[in-house]
Amino acid sequence: MRPHRKGVTAVAVAALTGLALLSPTPAGAAPPDRQRLFTEAAAKYGVPESVLLGVSYLESRWDANAGRPSTSAGFGPMHLTDAAALTTARQHHSTGTEDPRGDTARPAKTPAASPPPVAGPSLRTLERAAELTGASRESLRADPAANIMGGAALLADYQRQLGAPADGGPGDWYGAVARYSGAADAAAARSFADEVYSVIAEGAERVVDSGERVRLPAVPGVRPARRWLDRLGLRKPRPGQVDCPRSLSCEWIPAPYQDLGAGDYGNHDISDRPKNQKIEYIVIHDTETLYDPTLRLVQDPAYVSWHYTLRSQDGHIAQHVRTKDAAWHAGNWYVNAKSIGLEHEGFLAQGGAWYTEAMYRTSAKLVRHLAKEYGIPLDRAHILGHDNVPGTTPATVRGMHEDPGPYWDWAHYFDLLGAPLHRSGGPRGQSVVILPDYQRNQPYYYGCDAENPDAACPPHGSSSVWLHTEPRADAPLVADIGKHPTGESLYSVYDHSARASTGQRYALAGHEGEWTAIWYLGQKAWFHNPPANPVAVPSRGLVVTPKPGRATVPVYGRAYPEPEAYPAGVPVQELVPLQYTFPAGQRYTLGLTAYGEYYRAVTFDASRHVVVRGKLKYYQIQFGHRVMFVKADDVTVSFS
Repeated sequence: MRPHRKGVTAVAVAALTGLALLSPTPAGAAPPDRQRLFTEAAAKYGVPESVLLGVSYLESRWDANAGRPSTSAGFGPMHLTDAAALTTARQHHSTGTEDPRGDTARPAKTPAASPPPVAGPSLRTLERAAELTGASRESLRADPAANIMGGAALLADYQRQLGAPADGGPGDWYGAVARYSGAADAAAARSFADEVYSVIAEGAERVVDSGERVRLPAVPGVRPARRWLDRLGLRKPRPGQVDCPRSLSCEWIPAPYQDLGAGDYGNHDISDRPKNQKIEYIVIHDTETLYDPTLRLVQDPAYVSWHYTLRSQDGHIAQHVRTKDAAWHAGNWYVNAKSIGLEHEGFLAQGGAWYTEAMYRTSAKLVRHLAKEYGIPLDRAHILGHDNVPGTTPATVRGMHEDPGPYWDWAHYFDLLGAPLHRSGGPRGQSVVILPDYQRNQPYYYGCDAENPDAACPPHGSSSVWLHTEPRADAPLVADIGKHPTGESLYSVYDHSARASTGQRYALAGHEGEWTAIWYLGQKAWFHNPPANPVAVPSRGLVVTPKPGRATVPVYGRAYPEPEAYPAGVPVQELVPLQYTFPAGQRYTLGLTAYGEYYRAVTFDASRHVVVRGKLKYYQIQFGHRVMFVKADDVTVSFS
């Protein structure tokens, strides 16, 4: 379901400026001391405090998230899971009108609905914590103190069941930590525990969502007793050659390449990348359903595909398609043929607005590994969200998908990638990178509640900022004629028509007071950018503008070759401009250079596939929320 509402209340308008909107502490009340809560819980249940802090950090980074569930039904700093909070939803490739394959040379692929989620033991830890502590399920969900006590009680219970020493050092709790992951396989449990002990050894410190600073002092000499892992009796992972770092838990669950008859086949295309085509992109998705239904979907030969699925609670990875092959995931065949797709268990909005630290960390390690292997730059021109992938033609723009959405923490993700987003230009620079403080940036959205789609979403950190037609909070949002041909942009959590996101670089269009303007979809777009709490910082890089004498230049959703490049027997793919206008006097940032390329793969017999390469040169630009392409001959490049 995608809610639609054009108006907002006067109260909501005040939230649209991108200012910090942290929930205030009631007058006269002292803020809760979360550090003390960990100390008290560790003492009560005999758990080493470093272990309790380490487990909580890997699940939530010590945040309580206002009692809202994670994308996999986990609550509070200890991510206690409650199956009752599961969202029944369809996998995101099943929703909307987007054809995940995105190849106009073939009939549209319309996937079926996903199977319903099944709640296993790993999704019922909150119920067990209630039994152990006597706390109500409501308090374990909403009260950080009860939640941390519940997590400590679970760890102590796991330690007892293993027969491991309760009075040992932190290293003796390795088996209990591994079990806390909820993993059913040994490799995933081990990977989770190893990551926890890595945090314990290195230490961690941050300001949590209550505004307090929590600290885990480094324990560099900790020695995990991995022998306890064998006592858990977990299954071994499925064999197969996976392309993952050795330190991660990865297994091979193949997406079937199968002839379905009558010229149809599924669910991906055999290729030989990077020998025949350079891999330019990694595309970040969320699943809009749970992990197990996602696996059942990708094993359907009549469905679509992606390369990897990541599980939320422990960060476990399943690979489905060889990285050399082209999966059907991004809704744009040009991007599919040159990308690797990662599906992350979770929901853009319904069911939770936060992703576990375990999944962020394993995803970042996997992406860093793939980027190094294939020479992919770690920036937002190459590491795309599904919501940054352009439509192929004017007809497909409206149906393109929106995941992972405004709650994906891009700044934290790039920190984990080892490529932190930062200021790179001076005050006179002519471009900016969007970089709000995720936790403090809590803009208004509606549409998170499927039962009440017009209701405002609960305040939560966000990577996005709203864009207005004028430098004031009550001005209309900028228009997206592709997404809304006859209407205005929406404040829906599912509508990115008037949003800029963390890490995206835009050319400056002006300043007025505390407001900054950028060029966006052929128009000037304003966002609140006060010096005391900036949501964008100066950035250096290349920009493009129409060549002198050109009133406007076309923009494209794919970089296909010129007609002369196609060999006999290969139908020419028309160069269809999108419906947007790039007029003289405007500038857009250049992300990468590409030469026209088309992978003709319309048959089950991969020996008949052809890569068509042309001489037509394109520049990829940050034109709106999505990237797009312009012909190099139409524009002039300069340094900002």
